[in-house]
Amino acid sequence: MNSYTPEDFDFTFLEEGFYACDVVEQRINESSMSDDKDAFYVADLGEVLKKHLRWVRALPRVTPFYAVKCNDSRAVVMTLAALGTGFDCASKNEIQLVQSLGVDPSRIIYANPCKQVSHIKYASAHGVQMMTFDSEVELMKVARYHKNSKLVLRIATDDSKAVCRLSVKFGATLKSSRLLLERARELGLDIIGVSFHVGSSCTDPETYSQAISDARCVFDMGFTAVINPALDKYFPPDSEVQVIAEPGRYYVTSAYTLAVNIIAKKVVMKEQLACDYENDGANNRTLMYYVNEGVYGSFLAVFLDHTYVLASPHKKLKPGERTYPCSIWGQTCDGLDRIVEQCILPDLQVGEWLLFHNMGAYTITMSSNFNGFQKPDIHYVMSRSVWQRIQQISTQGLHFPVEEACPSDLPSCCRRESSLELPAKPCPARVHSVP
Repeated sequence: MNSYTPEDFDFTFLEEGFYACDVVEQRINESSMSDDKDAFYVADLGEVLKKHLRWVRALPRVTPFYAVKCNDSRAVVMTLAALGTGFDCASKNEIQLVQSLGVDPSRIIYANPCKQVSHIKYASAHGVQMMTFDSEVELMKVARYHKNSKLVLRIATDDSKAVCRLSVKFGATLKSSRLLLERARELGLDIIGVSFHVGSSCTDPETYSQAISDARCVFDMGFTAVINPALDKYFPPDSEVQVIAEPGRYYVTSAYTLAVNIIAKKVVMKEQLACDYENDGANNRTLMYYVNEGVYGSFLAVFLDHTYVLASPHKKLKPGERTYPCSIWGQTCDGLDRIVEQCILPDLQVGEWLLFHNMGAYTITMSSNFNGFQKPDIHYVMSRSVWQRIQQISTQGLHFPVEEACPSDLPSCCRRESSLELPAKPCPARVHSVP
């Protein structure tokens, strides 16, 4: 596995007793001395380690291949590379990023069923063999430009319980799968597996069980909680079938906190209702806050995936402090740039801060500079104990059980764990590397 030095990462060590929330506080205090109160992130890489250990414990048979598209920050990819995960890449640039960190091609799957020819050639030239397909046209392209490919057939699933459905665009039906397998055999291509995607933010775990059952059906065509029992039923351990997954949000969502500054404010008064006996007008007031980020930046998922984000004021509310119906708007000139349609917040002033937690997924990778606004700076942090643990896993691997007292069970600060003590005994699972 790769071994990195702190200089390879762009992060700051958290001193003992300090947490990511303390760094947020420090940055806000520093900005009070200047007019430049730009939005910024604080990303705790210890969260990524915590999620990895939890994954290995919960899904010991499933090797994670991190979905780079979710968050392609070099620090995040480097952390996961050191932990020995695989990588799900969707393009030439993502493959370049991962391989620039010394990741072996065998730890990469080119998981885009519809690939540009030049990207297929790049994958072939750089030893990336695993890739997905779902059509005969894709088979023909791969047969011509990547003879050494190891192909994975992507099947369609019932993704009706997902927030973002993907099977309308990708995936072969069970009926067409048999024809595709036969065509691949005629072309002399090596089919090594089956994949599926139940959609982004799937809300029904039983969907996985049906998808795994369908994958078993396809295996039978061309090959001689809910997920683990389904795997044991359809792909028992003695079948020697390697199972991989492509998690994205899971690894990075909780690691990032975004701080935005209120740059403008509008008070909207509702018409007085006949039944309203309040004479101070407070119940008729709606507040509109304008902040220095928006849906063309870190909040594009609000617009595309109908994601709901929760804003919390940086300053602590006083006992009995009045709150009001509010909306939160981005900084661009577009009328669609609304981050939160309705929420409850106190009466804040221009120059004060709002915090958005759980902002690590599909935020910075989808951000633009529309209207000339810059992207927020990212401040990466990590405790020394987390760094020691990552180095240990990088050099020795996870060839031991993960204790029940894993980092996920430790107390947190500001909704996230930033400090990680090394367990007295090696942290139940084993990471399976890609052959």
